[in-house]
Amino acid sequence: MTKSSEIKRALFLDRDGTLMVDTGCVLRTPEGVALLPDVGPTLLEARRLGFHLIVVSNQPGVARGLITTDELRAVQQRLEELLLREGVKLDGVRFCTHALGDGCLCRKPAPGMLRQAAKSRGIDLERSVMLGDRESDVLAGRAAGCSTTVLLDQGRHKGCEEVAPSAPSASSPPPTSATYSIGALADLVPILRRLS
Repeated sequence: MTKSSEIKRALFLDRDGTLMVDTGCVLRTPEGVALLPDVGPTLLEARRLGFHLIVVSNQPGVARGLITTDELRAVQQRLEELLLREGVKLDGVRFCTHALGDGCLCRKPAPGMLRQAAKSRGIDLERSVMLGDRESDVLAGRAAGCSTTVLLDQGRHKGCEEVAPSAPSASSPPPTSATYSIGALADLVPILRRLS
C-alpha cells in the first residue's frame, strides 16, 4: 500500500442525479430506481484507490409530506441492491430530511452530513472528494473542507475539464465553484487516480 492509500478518505456522493436517475419528482417506490451509466465500475475503481463510499443526500420530501421515511428507506434499499449487483457496497449513507427553511446544519450546501460522516468514520476531509450534480453539493464539499469537488453535469460537458474562473458568456453554462466538471461518471476515474 502506498502512503496516500493508508489515509482514510472518502468519496462523498450525492444520490439522485449522481448515482441514480433523477426523475425530477420525488421517487416513492423502489421500482423506479435505475442506476446511471458507469456507476458500478466507477465506484469499484474508487474503492480500489482507497476511497470510502459515503452517500450524502438532501431528501426534503420527507419534511414536506411527499414521501414517508419507510418509502425513503425502500428506495435506498433498492439502490443498494442494484449497487451490490455491480459489486459495490456503500460505507455509509446520510440523509437530511429537513425542509429548506428548517435552518438545519445538515442540508447541503451546509457541510453537516459530510462532517458527521467524517467524524464517525475517521475520514480526513482534506483528502476527500465530493461528487454531485448540483452546485449545493459542490458548496457542501468546499464548506466541509474537501480539497476536491466534482460537478457531474451530464448535459453540458463531454469528458473532464478542470474549472478555471472566467467571465460567463451568453452561451456558456452557469459558473461552478467545483474543482472539476465532468459529463459522465467514468470521467471521475482519472481524477481519482491523480489524487492517489
